[in-house]
Amino acid sequence: MTDEQYDAAADPAAPDPADAGPPDAGPTDAERRAADWRRRRRLAEIFGDPMPETTRDEREPAPGGPGESASDRWLKSQVPPHHGG
Repeated sequence: MTDEQYDAAADPAAPDPADAGPPDAGPTDAERRAADWRRRRRLAEIFGDPMPETTRDEREPAPGGPGESASDRWLKSQVPPHHGG
C-alpha cells in the first residue's frame, strides 16, 4: 500500500456500513419472543411436556364419569362437605 489513505468505499470486498445498523442494535423484543417460542417448541418436540400447566387436583372434575347417571350426579352433589363429598 502506498502513502495514500485506504478508501473503503472503493473496495468491493469491504462491508457496507449501511448494512451494519446501529452499533448497539440487538434483537428486538419481538425477535426475542419469537426465538424463545421456537426454542420452547423445539424442546417440546424432543422431550414432550414433562409438567402440565395444572395438576389434576387444580382442575374441575369432569361432569360425570363413564356410566354415571343423572341421578348419581345429583346424589353426589347433595353430600354435605363434612361427609367428604
